[in-house]
Amino acid sequence: MSPDSYPDEAATLHLPAEELQALASRVFQHLGLSLPHAEAMARTVVAGQRDDCQSHGVYRILSCAQTIRAGKVALQVEPVLAPASGAVVRVDAGYGFSPLAFERALPALVETTRQHGIGALVIRHCFHFSALWPEVEAITAHGLAALALTPSHAWVAPAGGSRPVFGTNPIAFGWPRPSKHPFVFDFATSAIARGDLELHRRAGTPLPAGCGVDAQGRPSTDPVAVAQGAMLAFGGHKGSALSAMVELMAGALIGDWMSQESLAFDEGAGAIPCHGELVLAFDPARLGAGDLAAQQQQAERLFHAITGQGARLPSQRRFEARARSLQRGVAVPRALYAEILALAE
Repeated sequence: MSPDSYPDEAATLHLPAEELQALASRVFQHLGLSLPHAEAMARTVVAGQRDDCQSHGVYRILSCAQTIRAGKVALQVEPVLAPASGAVVRVDAGYGFSPLAFERALPALVETTRQHGIGALVIRHCFHFSALWPEVEAITAHGLAALALTPSHAWVAPAGGSRPVFGTNPIAFGWPRPSKHPFVFDFATSAIARGDLELHRRAGTPLPAGCGVDAQGRPSTDPVAVAQGAMLAFGGHKGSALSAMVELMAGALIGDWMSQESLAFDEGAGAIPCHGELVLAFDPARLGAGDLAAQQQQAERLFHAITGQGARLPSQRRFEARARSLQRGVAVPRALYAEILALAE
């Protein structure tokens, strides 16, 4: 059984999203974060829990607490938004958590994208702990397409190697769909997300085969051994090449740390990775031939060609979970809820 699945209803609470968000915000403030940071982070983790993304849901409150205890992150810093420079929007998170920096910069990104047809958001010096789909969904809500890239800590070995060089290095893309959920995918370039590895460790369950190697470079399904060795990229050399691209685009290109530098900065503290993020936005109305309706119809034909043969679109499971959460409340394992309450107290 995957640790992402919690079938025992007796071990699960169902809470209104607003109640869970208020609790998360209270915990973050109790840990020392300013109100704006606490509320932005609460929105992010509750969105993950609402969509049944256990590895990026309220479980992340625990890793954020560890990062705060490590003394690495700025708790009260206000992100600094630089004046727009052409199609580029820059925000310095000041070594704070990333959600508030993104929220502060989003209006400027939307404006410059509509002006130029394409916009680039560069977030620097941020502790990034969340999935990327909340960010690309926030952009698609404005009728724009989006692509987001970010490194992490050096946990992943390159194809053919056994020592960590890359981060889990996620890539997310979003396409707006009128009157429907957007087309969104968000995946790590590693064979498994780091949060999923941690959930396997907590649950005492083995990893799927092919996710990592131990410290001696031998294939392993033991999450503890893989954490001490190296994770692997998905798809061999293909995932490895994509991961290298993320390092370059969201690290060297924007003048921020890559995954090896982030891990060196951590100094064994076990904190959330600290680095930059690159978010690109695209305006179909400006980049297309001027007939937005025709572009949308063309995209919908593609989606229908996928779903019409019984295949599902990426994020379909998330959107179904979202509907259940809105109807029944957000599902939270009781044991995890107790850990979060303990932080609040």
